[in-house]
Amino acid sequence: MSVVLKARVNRQRCQGHARCVALAPELFELAELGESHAAGDGVFPPNLRDKAHLARANCPELAIDLEEQR
Repeated sequence: MSVVLKARVNRQRCQGHARCVALAPELFELAELGESHAAGDGVFPPNLRDKAHLARANCPELAIDLEEQR
């Protein structure tokens, strides 16, 4: 069983800085009003784990949550 990473952006915290989109455009997208959200269903393969953690670490609002799922 492989472990995948799921990302979620807290919309109340997100202020639209878009650092996550700049650092990991394959993982995050911008909504019409400028706030970020996880691309697709938010589940990413293990090879993108480092990018997801980089995006989370660079979010000034700490709006990105990452969860491992089996």
